Amino acid sequence: MSKVTWPSRAEAQRLTAIVIAFTAAFALFLGILDFLWSQGLQALISFIVGA
Repeated sequence: MSKVTWPSRAEAQRLTAIVIAFTAAFALFLGILDFLWSQGLQALISFIVGA
């Protein structure tokens, strides 16, 4: 087994920033998807009840 090489401080900070940015973007995507889904269901229920 070879020796483990740890990332440098700069590389660790860069990768941490990438993970945080990806997590924030994915959370925003899921939030928008949730909003659209709830609006669609409300419209569908209103259509069914109103019919």
